[in-house]
Amino acid sequence: MCTLQTALVILAALCFTVINGYKNGKVQKACESMMPEHHSQPNTTASPYTLTVNASKFSPGDNIRVTLSGSEPFEGFLIQARDATNLDGLAIGSFTLVNLKISQRLTCNGIEGSAVSHTSDVKKREIEVIWKAPSNSPLAVQFLATVLAHYKVFWLKLRGPVITHGDATPAPPQSTTVMSTHSSSTSIIPQPFSSDGCGRQKTCLLDPVGCNPSVDTNCFYLAYSTSGQTVSFELSGPAQGYVSFALSSDKWMGDDDVYLCVYDGGRVSVEAAYTTGRTYPKVSSQSVLMDVGWRVSDGIIQCKFSRSIYTPQDPERFSLNNSYYLFIAHGSAEYGMIHRHTRQPLISSHHQVIIGPPVILTGSRSPLLMKYHGALMLIAWMLAGSTGTLMAGYFKPDWPEQTLFGQKIWFQVHRMLMSLTVLLTSVGFIVPFIYRGKWSTRAGAHPYLGCTVMILAFCQPLMAAFRPAPDSPRRWIFNWLHWGVGNAAEIIAVGSIFLGIKQQSLLLPYPWTTGILSAFVVWTIVLKLVLQLHKHGVIRKGSGDEDRFPVLSDFAKNVNWDTKFRLSVLAIFVLGNSAFCISLLAAIGNI
Repeated sequence: MCTLQTALVILAALCFTVINGYKNGKVQKACESMMPEHHSQPNTTASPYTLTVNASKFSPGDNIRVTLSGSEPFEGFLIQARDATNLDGLAIGSFTLVNLKISQRLTCNGIEGSAVSHTSDVKKREIEVIWKAPSNSPLAVQFLATVLAHYKVFWLKLRGPVITHGDATPAPPQSTTVMSTHSSSTSIIPQPFSSDGCGRQKTCLLDPVGCNPSVDTNCFYLAYSTSGQTVSFELSGPAQGYVSFALSSDKWMGDDDVYLCVYDGGRVSVEAAYTTGRTYPKVSSQSVLMDVGWRVSDGIIQCKFSRSIYTPQDPERFSLNNSYYLFIAHGSAEYGMIHRHTRQPLISSHHQVIIGPPVILTGSRSPLLMKYHGALMLIAWMLAGSTGTLMAGYFKPDWPEQTLFGQKIWFQVHRMLMSLTVLLTSVGFIVPFIYRGKWSTRAGAHPYLGCTVMILAFCQPLMAAFRPAPDSPRRWIFNWLHWGVGNAAEIIAVGSIFLGIKQQSLLLPYPWTTGILSAFVVWTIVLKLVLQLHKHGVIRKGSGDEDRFPVLSDFAKNVNWDTKFRLSVLAIFVLGNSAFCISLLAAIGNI
């Protein structure tokens, strides 16, 4: 029951170190380049932001007011002053803050306050700071600013006015070159990908099995083919922000070769990355992708690219002559920054040699151990447990003179079914810990409810072992406790199952599986209500009732009408619960 959130989370965890670092403006790493580590290239369109100063000349020790403003709000910034003849040089001078709430001083090149940045990602339209000219300042100084409108929308080294030392002649403006990390050209894919040729010309991993991305809007598709020393990849899937795939040596997240197709502002960026544990993917700075293309239509993100089998220039890229597991993941993105996925990645059932012969791969979104966990819990509480409580609640009057292994029949059946329930629950309880190795912190209330059920289930046989004799004056205490704990365990178990079928590691198709589970609850309540009405004499034997129970029409003649009625309801109950349980087990088998 204590299901743990599975690993295998490609591209899922947020990189708090990097993202939070930029949100609070601690960007000393960017002192020299002024380039944010946001896995994107600077905007080359006209900037809506300007730098202005209140003087054109300065002397050592002068205070110059510098203003960064824009027609559009911005979230982050970095301001420096540099030698106008060497804009790639070091920051000079130091700044004094005007508004400590929205700006802060940074230490660059060992000079305290030689740069200014934001304190949060709160949107702003204007920043004012005071720059103090150093005693050893150059003859001409120019102010530079990197401004972030959003995470991946920024302008690098916007140039402000040049101010000169005394009567010096202003220096000619120096161009600032922005180097692109991706030299390959990008094109628009003219038409959707197709699964035609899968298994013959290319290897494919499809979800659902046999789907075709050219006609099926719910199809996740990964295909690749080899030509000489180059492998071409195609990726497609419905997503709000990104689709991605990874090559992994195992079925766990970490040390994986990742490829991202991220939708941002009307275009898709295709990037190679690498994951280390549960961290935000580190995007490669090397240009290893060729023939890049993308397409977005009707919520479907598609991208393609080629890369060499060997990439010595980027050692983090895996050699494609080895075998790997393939992962497909998708999720939302904001301003080009991917967020943790809300659905378990699709994982190939076995590892595959990338440059091997074309095949059609199969995969699953749920680990086998977690499927066992779900199956054991369904059988325990939808069949064994529910039937066992029914026997104890309504079949005590039956077969008063007959015994089974020295005990009344209802008691032996009840004890066997409830023992089976405890056994299945115990094994199912342990399975997630075997798979995950620790407690899941992202499974919500489900593991807590599961642990509660496990404790209550163990309490039942312990109480039964120490129950007083039937004629004991304290027997009523045991009866009420046993009844209360048993019913509480059953109710909480069903609630835990409702939450369990929505876990990432066992996410069953919605909404029909929730409907089946709801129907099971209603079915159980209705049939127990029928038995309760019969128990209190509301439902009684009438003329011709002997033939109303065809399920048990051939039962022994010494079985009375009431027993036949209860057994008929029990048979209907077990058949119905079996149908509900088998439907959910089939859903588990198909994910």
